[in-house]
Amino acid sequence: MKTGIVKDQRYKEHNMGAFHVESPQRLEVIYRMIEEEISFPYQEIKPRLAQEEEITMIHSPSYLNYIKNTSGKQRVILDPDTSTSARSYEVALLAVGGLLKAADLIMAAEIQNGFALIRPPGHHAEASRAMGFCLFNNIAIAAQYLRKKHKLNRILIVDWDLHHGNGSQHSFYERNDVLYFSTHQYPHYPGTGYWDEIGKNSGEGYTVNAPLSPGKTDEDYLFIFRHLLRPIASVYKPQFILVSAGFDIHQNDPLGGMRISNQGFGALTLELIHLAHQLCQDRILFTLEGGYDLQGLKEGVKQVLLCLGGQQKETEIKASAGPLTKNEIAPVFDIQKKYWPL
Repeated sequence: MKTGIVKDQRYKEHNMGAFHVESPQRLEVIYRMIEEEISFPYQEIKPRLAQEEEITMIHSPSYLNYIKNTSGKQRVILDPDTSTSARSYEVALLAVGGLLKAADLIMAAEIQNGFALIRPPGHHAEASRAMGFCLFNNIAIAAQYLRKKHKLNRILIVDWDLHHGNGSQHSFYERNDVLYFSTHQYPHYPGTGYWDEIGKNSGEGYTVNAPLSPGKTDEDYLFIFRHLLRPIASVYKPQFILVSAGFDIHQNDPLGGMRISNQGFGALTLELIHLAHQLCQDRILFTLEGGYDLQGLKEGVKQVLLCLGGQQKETEIKASAGPLTKNEIAPVFDIQKKYWPL
């Protein structure tokens, strides 16, 4: 069984209210799909609780205590979009811990790849601030964990969520041991992620942002992955690829304006699997971020899982960007050419 899937019913116990789009239903539809439609063998990974010292590799101790103190309280408002319920702190520790456990299994070669189907999501969470439905920055903590525990020197984070992962970017903005690559709708929440945000000091050139106007297709995204991400990754030579997989770029998502199809998620996943195979011994780990159309979320996750499990081999989608897309990403190529052979 080469694919690991992190899943646990306790992830549904974080609840931000009856009408919040980041609802427990998101995992209900995904877990049901896995039970009914995923037939290839996989290893189910039961999460562990992350340790406090693991959380504070990215977050401040005072922020950790702030979230910890929400335990048992029915509702604590953290920002206009984000709140906790009685068990949210514990669930957030399980979200981080599930991702770290999957990373350990990949490093031990017990599994080849994985998908952490967890919540709450994480990529907006800053060192001392909850944002955008996120409590702890799951993927940033995982990257730092791979650095510290497994002594990896080069980690690639790929973030295809509709929204820019401000917290992930800021965690490594002045470092070159984690390269952050993001495609996202712009201008859009949270307002960060312009093409001139490239990192600073020793991290200059190790943040790559591709801000995009709405309406981008499978072909546009695949073009960016093939002609921007691939050459950069091929030189950087990551030892592990982490993916912030947001399904709010689906064509039916209520929060977004992108036009990614179910098959488009498969095409992007295959591109990243090929990179992992060529560059880092197949080590690739996805984590769930956004995605708020339940049908689109379910079908997108299914496509990723089928690719990870070796059930999808090729895509008929062409890496072909339209004129508007090429015009929008031209500044990205121009500024990144200073650092990478594009």
